[in-house]
Amino acid sequence: MIRCKWAEGDALMSAYHDAEWGVPVRDGRMLWEMLQLEGAQAGLSWRTILYRRETYRAAFAGFDPEKVARFTSVDVERLMGDPGIIRARAKIEAMIGNARAYLAGLESGEDFAEFIWGFVGGEPIRNDGVAVPASTSLSTEISKALKKRGYKFVGPVIVYAWMQAVGLVNDHAPDCFRRAVQ
Repeated sequence: MIRCKWAEGDALMSAYHDAEWGVPVRDGRMLWEMLQLEGAQAGLSWRTILYRRETYRAAFAGFDPEKVARFTSVDVERLMGDPGIIRARAKIEAMIGNARAYLAGLESGEDFAEFIWGFVGGEPIRNDGVAVPASTSLSTEISKALKKRGYKFVGPVIVYAWMQAVGLVNDHAPDCFRRAVQ
């Protein structure tokens, strides 16, 4: 079985690639969770975050936005002492602020999944899988829209990686067995 080169040689990365990466996510809460994990990745490898994903889930109350939005400075200090996550204060505080931004959207009647999928007309963009960019004009547009809503750690590169992860775009390699599945 041929898969994308980045997913070869590591069992967890292969399993993530084979079952999750690029699969369209239509659940707003899960889209939000993945956006937080992509933000945590900033400056690091996805492998680093993937191996800590369950610890992140435990540390951030299962990525329940209502719970995370109520985190205080005491929680920030607790998280700064957690060796299972990336202890970057700005990233931790961004996740808390992003939970508040997510909830503000819901309170104003905005469905996060509909908002995000609206950028691609409700269907994944199928790229050629050869020339995979770090960012695009669309990831820049989504980044700006998220920032306008108060999100942090959502620059165009982070947003594009997230778009790939949650299936907004299909960037599986041309010979990858997952390419046709999406």
